[in-house]
Amino acid sequence: MTATQTAATTVQAPQVGRYEIDTRGSTVTFRGRHLFGLFPVRGTLAIRHGTFDIAEPITDSSVQVEIDAASFDTGNRQRDHDVRSARFLDADRYPAMTFASTRLERSRDSTLAGTLTVRNVARPLSLMIERYTITPASPRSLEVWASTRIDRTDFGLVAAKGMAGRHLDVSLRILGVRR
Repeated sequence: MTATQTAATTVQAPQVGRYEIDTRGSTVTFRGRHLFGLFPVRGTLAIRHGTFDIAEPITDSSVQVEIDAASFDTGNRQRDHDVRSARFLDADRYPAMTFASTRLERSRDSTLAGTLTVRNVARPLSLMIERYTITPASPRSLEVWASTRIDRTDFGLVAAKGMAGRHLDVSLRILGVRR
């Protein structure tokens, strides 16, 4: 049996402590538009490593995540190579994108505010916490679902304005294991 919580309801709080992100059990997916907004593009990114620290009160919790820029994958080899190149992510010079939270806001919806850094450009970003799951059989595990929208131009990624969409809708499913 699994206890699932949404941002608006609280049934069971996660255990206080540090959770290491299970990179194999976690996913970062994105959706965008391509070719003047005519065609959808879907893809994934890989998490290199990260942690979240659950505190009491829960609003004092924090998250640190590092995403592998070279893992950008849409299934189109040419597009993926182009996005990883210096025109966009410049994965050779900037191999990691990072997110560091600054605060967790609890209201009707839970929002995790923080800073996303891409190509050494840091901008504020808020993640909407959609739900989390604690499995009673494995209370040391915590699974969190969140989403956000990123404007690539905020990070200086302005190449191919008509060809590549401006916004990415990002969904995260993060599995953490308490150490």
